[in-house]
Amino acid sequence: MKRNRMKRNLNQSKFYIFIFSILLAFSCTQQPKPFNLVLLPDTQVYSRMYPEIFRVQTEWVVQNADSIAFVLHQGDITDHNSDEQWQNAAAALSVMDGKVPYTFVPGNHDLGPGGSASNRDAELLNQYLPYDRYSGMDHFGGAFEAGSMENTYHTFRAGGFDWLILSLEFGTRDKILRWADEVIESHPRHKVIINTHDYMYSDDTRMSIHRDHSWVPQRYGVGEATGDESVNDGEMMWDKLASQHPNVLMVFSGHVLHRGTGQLVSTGVHGNRVYQMLANYQSGVEGSENGGNGFLRIITVDPGNQTISVKTYSPYLDEYKTEPNHQFVFENVEF
Repeated sequence: MKRNRMKRNLNQSKFYIFIFSILLAFSCTQQPKPFNLVLLPDTQVYSRMYPEIFRVQTEWVVQNADSIAFVLHQGDITDHNSDEQWQNAAAALSVMDGKVPYTFVPGNHDLGPGGSASNRDAELLNQYLPYDRYSGMDHFGGAFEAGSMENTYHTFRAGGFDWLILSLEFGTRDKILRWADEVIESHPRHKVIINTHDYMYSDDTRMSIHRDHSWVPQRYGVGEATGDESVNDGEMMWDKLASQHPNVLMVFSGHVLHRGTGQLVSTGVHGNRVYQMLANYQSGVEGSENGGNGFLRIITVDPGNQTISVKTYSPYLDEYKTEPNHQFVFENVEF
């Protein structure tokens, strides 16, 4: 009897070990799940004239929250940096509070009197999108200056990786780039996304005053500053920050008109490829209607298949833009 019991216990142990090994092997071979990022560039005309379109965008985000890891706004949240426009913007953005994590940056139209960017006055941004609200959210990592939302960072986990988002101001200053450099250095195992207003140009290059590009930050009032307050265009941001770290993967921006799109893959100093994208649908962009007709970008990040897929969709129209500059895939991405 005792020998039979020992044999039975041994067989049970072998069975459990067999099941455990199968489960372990299965878990090891499972691919990380893809996830979506949503980009909201240049909502300025919605805040001024079509607040209902802005709200449709954020309500759609909430309805699809299960598939969206983060929402990133590329700036020009308002058009004239006025109370009324900030009220409209805050009402739309707050729809996502507690439902989907999101981040934003000030564009040139969010700074200074009338949105002129003649100076860096962001009082209304910080009044309507206050630090005290956002700093208490789980994804919030920190800010360049406590009490100020112009430059922040955020963390989240998706697709089997830890991620860091750096949200940086229009005409990012030298001292902000040094701070961003320190934040990246302190997160060496995170994949990094840089979210800013002005970086890529519509000719598929980075914005540069040396290429005589329009709308470079040096040509605004904030661009007259010197020393630590000196502004940086896209090419300068690449040289000083985006190219310098092996874990930087993506850079998103808006701001530029013409066709309102641009893309570029560049290799950083450590051999890593960085995927850089411009998206803008506002009034003034070729073919734009109703301030952009609610078009936004859906970025599907799929580490298992080594792809980053881009789609352009309007929840307001329930339509996609399928032209090659609006719908494309980066393949063989090294995560």
